[in-house]
Amino acid sequence: MGRLDGKVALITGATSGIGRVAAELFAAEGAAVAVAGRDAARGAATVGAIEAAGGRAVFIPLDVTEEAAVTGAIDAAVSAFGRLDVLYNNAGGSRATDGPVTEADLAEVWRVLRVDLMGTFLCCRHAIPHMARGGGGSIINSASIMGAMGLPNRDGYTAAKGGVIALTRSLAVEFARDRIRANVLVAGAVATERVLAFYDREPALKKQWDAYLLGLAEPIDVARAALFLASDDSRRTTGQMIPVDSGILIS
Repeated sequence: MGRLDGKVALITGATSGIGRVAAELFAAEGAAVAVAGRDAARGAATVGAIEAAGGRAVFIPLDVTEEAAVTGAIDAAVSAFGRLDVLYNNAGGSRATDGPVTEADLAEVWRVLRVDLMGTFLCCRHAIPHMARGGGGSIINSASIMGAMGLPNRDGYTAAKGGVIALTRSLAVEFARDRIRANVLVAGAVATERVLAFYDREPALKKQWDAYLLGLAEPIDVARAALFLASDDSRRTTGQMIPVDSGILIS
């Protein structure tokens, strides 16, 4: 018996990296998974891998910055599987053109605010009514150590992820009456393809990441934490910031 048997999960940014690993893990634990993202080819590959392993999944194209696309994606997930129990807001990320508030490229600052913060807001806005009608559910948001501590050169990303942390706490209080839990994963650097590419060419980042007490996390480490929050194992956990940071917040 899987830990997510009978549940339906929608995961944003699920076509690669942490999102794909989480989609495959959730499906292996019994969930029907709506694989949401912008890359149709990678989305189809993720769905294919899940189905080949005996799971259920559907790809849904989604740009989380577009409200109409968010509404359509959530409606499509409910239409495909009949309900929505878990929303994992995994889509997001920072680019090198972010930086100190005095120097950051404003186009990148607005982009990261739209994707990481407003995208999370919109997905919660349109998923919560479905969850409430179904008797409750679990919202898992994605933040970063940059939203929880002071780090240089990513002020736009820091603002966005700090907003996600604050929003999560508010959601937990606002919707507890509907049996909807909201928690936020706070990851440090995770060894995805994108991060490992930075590791080779950014000496300052390499030095920072080499200081992690337990080394860089793997995508499966974050996915397993998300599984806990998606499952009934965490049925009394809400409004919490769950670090998957290899100890960086205490070092």
